[in-house]
Amino acid sequence: MGDALRFRDDEPHEEPAVTLDSFLGQSNATAVRLESDEDARLLLPYLDRLALVEVAFPTFRDGRGYSAASILREAGYKGELRAQGDVLVDQIAHMRRCGFDSFAPEAPLDMAAVERALTRYPARYQPAADGTAPIWARRRG
Repeated sequence: MGDALRFRDDEPHEEPAVTLDSFLGQSNATAVRLESDEDARLLLPYLDRLALVEVAFPTFRDGRGYSAASILREAGYKGELRAQGDVLVDQIAHMRRCGFDSFAPEAPLDMAAVERALTRYPARYQPAADGTAPIWARRRG
């Protein structure tokens, strides 16, 4: 696995993430892993006790993890949301917009390229989970 990339001030969650089935069958886990074909809405009753949700990206072409992140953040999830798997530099900015704040790519990422990707477009037109005010809202004051 490549180097982890984090955008959080707290310490990384070290507890291994359990599968969704295991999580739903036990009461003490605080970290869960969602596979790309699993429904993030099943976690909504447990958001207050989850410290980490790791979302699998088995291939960069599989965008279901973006929806999972958006669902969790819009429902109020405040814990660490980690994208794990086939995460590419080109996707980091979009993943951040959906609410991912940590990344565990399979292959190392060029950190200079990540920085360029994150700063390429300083303004946004749509509201999103990252909390960045859209340009139209800033223009209105």
